[in-house]
Amino acid sequence: MIDILNILAALLTIAFGAFGFLAPRFTADALDLEPRGSTMGLSEMRASVGGLFVMLGLTCLWIGAPMAYAMMGIAYAGAAAGRGLSLVLDGPPMPKALIYFGIEAALAAWLILANL
Repeated sequence: MIDILNILAALLTIAFGAFGFLAPRFTADALDLEPRGSTMGLSEMRASVGGLFVMLGLTCLWIGAPMAYAMMGIAYAGAAAGRGLSLVLDGPPMPKALIYFGIEAALAAWLILANL
């Protein structure tokens, strides 16, 4: 069962990343980010929101070791920490930011606790 949930988490990560990688304008809109005056924002979407997560998920599937999935969980824990801090300091739109935080925190908890 752990293996199946790990694979589903990796596939979900790839799917999330694919939007940023292949459809950065859609992703920027979904995240309430608006590219202004430069295409650097789209480049950042493809890199940090896209390619990073695509390769993270693909690498976990390729390596298949529990530690690889735990590291993906640590990456999600970092995202959840940043999102949590933003919830406290920045007042992002609700409930969107809280939903994203919940997804990141749940994936982090599962991947770390199940694989370490």
